[in-house]
Amino acid sequence: MVKRHPTYIDLFAGCGGLSLGLYKSGWNGLFALEKSPGAFNTLKHNLIDNNNHFTWPEWLPQQSLDIDQIINDFKSNLINLRGKVDLVAGGPPCQGFSTAGRRKENDVRNGLIKSYLRFIMYVQPKVIFFENVKGFTQKFEKHKSQGLAYSQYVLKVLKRFGYEVEGQMINFSNFGIPQKRTRFILVGVRKDLAAKNNISAKLFFQYISDKKNGFLNKNNLPQNPKLGDAISDLLKENGLMETPDRKNFKSGLYSRPKSKYQKYLRKKSNPTLPNSHSYPKHKPSTERKFNYFIQNNEPNKNIDLSTRIKFNINKHTIITLSENHVAPTITTLPDDYVHYCEPRILTVRELARIQSFPDWYEFVGKYTTGGKFRTLETPRYTQVGNAIPPLFAEQAGIVLKEMIQNG
Repeated sequence: MVKRHPTYIDLFAGCGGLSLGLYKSGWNGLFALEKSPGAFNTLKHNLIDNNNHFTWPEWLPQQSLDIDQIINDFKSNLINLRGKVDLVAGGPPCQGFSTAGRRKENDVRNGLIKSYLRFIMYVQPKVIFFENVKGFTQKFEKHKSQGLAYSQYVLKVLKRFGYEVEGQMINFSNFGIPQKRTRFILVGVRKDLAAKNNISAKLFFQYISDKKNGFLNKNNLPQNPKLGDAISDLLKENGLMETPDRKNFKSGLYSRPKSKYQKYLRKKSNPTLPNSHSYPKHKPSTERKFNYFIQNNEPNKNIDLSTRIKFNINKHTIITLSENHVAPTITTLPDDYVHYCEPRILTVRELARIQSFPDWYEFVGKYTTGGKFRTLETPRYTQVGNAIPPLFAEQAGIVLKEMIQNG
């Protein structure tokens, strides 16, 4: 008997990092919900238009969609999905919880937790996979003496819905990602399935840890890739071409791959011109400043006070990267980082490499945005910075699939 491909729905899907990992691990997508048109267009370009990964129900528009709109307009359709959905994946936007910036208890995006839980209540999938930032597990300062951290609230409600749940912090650099990126991962297993298959949500964390070396070896990937392993074939010195989708900008060319990681991510990609590898236009004074950072500041550390004074810098974070270490957590702000050997910030493609997106995965839309549009649009840099690394999502998908195969 041939086992069917299990089905999933991706909530708050972004540009598709989690869906890409599930696609590669043998899942069938039913649909993906993402509010931002920019991020959804990248997901659609890669996983709908070019790979036909989602079946997509007739009642649901194939466009960027808000979860509250779907819950309000299609409640009966969601309830009718009961028994047909193996997994609901994805977690609400993390910016309001993030310790990287200003944590905001009243951030409207935090309220999406309740929308997420309503969705779970209607659909009742077999398994839940949820990702968020470390700050999701921490109480807000004003209310440390009362109430729960959002993670505890979610765990409590899911248990009431009939799920056996477990949440742990995971550092993706332990799973073949060249980036120190720690995230809160929650897995829930419906109690009837847990009893039938003799499995628990806690087993997910044991299995994914036990299987990671085998997965990386099978795909000829390094166990602990460094930043240089990810992007050393994308140097500006390789040569330049006009950026095809960014007027008056130059894009870099490939050199020969220099690592297993590069060979793996370059499969099925354009052999000459990497997608979204468009260089910024820095002023000569900015390049001189970056050169100084490269030569005088400790790699992978925020620039020191004397350098800040010397260049009159008020910016919260500027880190000179290190070729021989994993990258720090990639954010949505490209000017947080300076390349380890070239006086420039990283390109979208370089950040995508650090996030483990394969080069065939093409990002679409604006490269950057600013001013009043910063909170309204999701350009390519933001799409990449917000994503779940697909290489981790693929490993998670393999484990989740094995857990429910007999369900």
